Amino acid sequence: MVALRFLAAWCLAFCAAVAHAQQASEASVKAAFLYKFAGYVEWPAAALPAPETPVTIAIAGNSEVAEELEKLAPGRKVNGRPVLVRRLRSGEDPRGAHLVFIGRGEPNPGVLARAAQHAGALVVAESERGLEQGAAINFVPVEDRIGFDVSLESAEKSGVRVSSRMLGVARKVVSR
Repeated sequence: MVALRFLAAWCLAFCAAVAHAQQASEASVKAAFLYKFAGYVEWPAAALPAPETPVTIAIAGNSEVAEELEKLAPGRKVNGRPVLVRRLRSGEDPRGAHLVFIGRGEPNPGVLARAAQHAGALVVAESERGLEQGAAINFVPVEDRIGFDVSLESAEKSGVRVSSRMLGVARKVVSR
């Protein structure tokens, strides 16, 4: 029963975010999703060794999303941990990031996705081939809204577990 209430609340928040997308910029909606995604992922204990270890969200290839997330993150927490936003330059090592967002402007998305997977980060992308390139979550346009698809195989390769609550509101979930 608690799970159903939570799912209903998440769906309501999701729908509100989608409805708000008409007024808010696409970048601010994606930044809000990235922040929310971090709360529905379980990383291995070694990735977050101490309770004060921040959840680091790295952004590559989309400075607008980075700017919006930098506005959103101060003072916010994910599962009791502070949120740190880091901008990645092309070719920069994503080690230390827990979530890596690969924007359309990233020249080597597949290379970055594989490096981020190897480093144990949840990979989120915004391209037509995002899941094929190794992203666990990929933003997709759904009519006049922003939706997302999930690849459980890519999440598993990163060593992270995606909550069934998030899977319930995904447009599409791809297993093996």
